[in-house]
Amino acid sequence: MSTKLRACATAALAVTLGACSGSQVKLLDPTIPEPLIDKLPLSVAARYPENFAHFVHEEVVIGKEKWSIDLGRANELLFTQLFGAMFTDYQVIQQDTNPRDLAIDAFIEPTIDAFEFSVPSQSQTEEFAVWIRYRIKIFDGQGNEIANWPISAYGKSLTTTFGSDEALRRAAVLAMRDAAALVILQMDKATGISKLSAATRDPAMLADPQPAEDVTGEKVMQTTATEDPADDSGT
Repeated sequence: MSTKLRACATAALAVTLGACSGSQVKLLDPTIPEPLIDKLPLSVAARYPENFAHFVHEEVVIGKEKWSIDLGRANELLFTQLFGAMFTDYQVIQQDTNPRDLAIDAFIEPTIDAFEFSVPSQSQTEEFAVWIRYRIKIFDGQGNEIANWPISAYGKSLTTTFGSDEALRRAAVLAMRDAAALVILQMDKATGISKLSAATRDPAMLADPQPAEDVTGEKVMQTTATEDPADDSGT
């Protein structure tokens, strides 16, 4: 092969490899500040689907960079901490456990509907941003669905403060904390879960299992979370 052809082949290989370059980001164990709330007097169980407990998102950005963000057990850890602070009795059950066999007031199954992120090359800013769309389904002790609640959460972080990988990691943690704040502030109002304790003892007290707000539609609750450089993300 001539020197010229070899140079062209090398350049082509470099372009190909460059198109696949990017970063692999993994979350460790994010935490939320201990919620200063009164626990609801409920016995609650939750089950985490596999793609919730071990979520990985991969994306090629503008055909050049391949990004992979592995949330690992972050969702499971975060929501376990969250629900544990919200209810007087809380347990996580395995996939093969039937919640109807348990003496509980409510059963919760959270999932991830969508995960998106943007990098500086897309937004033409110095920010990484993450959007997570969660869905929380709630069932009573007899297995009847009483709520189907979608939540959209958002977080962003600056590359100038933390660098690329760490900025994306922090944006994801902030989005998860944003979702936690929404759950704390809005869950009972949006789903009516607090009624289930009384309903378990006297079903007539829960005449309408659907809460006043239509939680089966696509009205999505959302807040925003932006970074505080002084805040420890727990990552």
